[in-house]
Amino acid sequence: MSDLEVVRHPRARSLRLSLDPVTGRARLTIPQRAALQPALAWAEGKATWLAAQRARLPEPRPFAPGAVLPVADAALTLAWSPGPRRTLRREGDLLAAQGPIETLPRRVEAWLRREALLLLSRETAAFAALAGVAVARVAVGDAKGRWGSCASTGVIRYSWRLLLAPGHVRRATVAHEVAHRVHMHHGPAFHALVAELLGADPGTARDWLRRHGAGLHWFGRSSR
Repeated sequence: MSDLEVVRHPRARSLRLSLDPVTGRARLTIPQRAALQPALAWAEGKATWLAAQRARLPEPRPFAPGAVLPVADAALTLAWSPGPRRTLRREGDLLAAQGPIETLPRRVEAWLRREALLLLSRETAAFAALAGVAVARVAVGDAKGRWGSCASTGVIRYSWRLLLAPGHVRRATVAHEVAHRVHMHHGPAFHALVAELLGADPGTARDWLRRHGAGLHWFGRSSR
């Protein structure tokens, strides 16, 4: 298995093989003092199981002409045509692009990041006003393990891929991070404030992310 990541864990008591649904990478966790070669042989024997897990991974959604992108609850079709213009433009239900076809994926992601920052900044400001708190800055990134984070400095960072999620999921994430400006914990008071800011039960958004969140990371990827 050339793409197998081996991790020695001090608390591991047995071998464990897993597949990351976000990256598609296989991971073999082994005890700190376990012999490596027998562990690798054991993992090789799980090839059938691993293939079945890979078959269940989300489908890659490359940024290619004809791709349909769920942008802030709107389905935009990526329409490319030959021409010199490198800037993407939203035209109704189209995301119109020209420029070099080989740079199209990078330019689409850059456009999505900008749109995500604008929308998430606006929604963060609205929830912060409701909560009566200040937010120092809003930023976007592409973290694999979390959808948002709030620092004690007042900086809130989101995954730009929230732009591709349903609006109620994105807004629940924003309410969650803004609530951390009041409560830097996940106790009952924190959860009550999230629900108050959102005006709805945030549980449906958490459930959606658990079921479908990994698929958002497969937008822009061309293969498993």
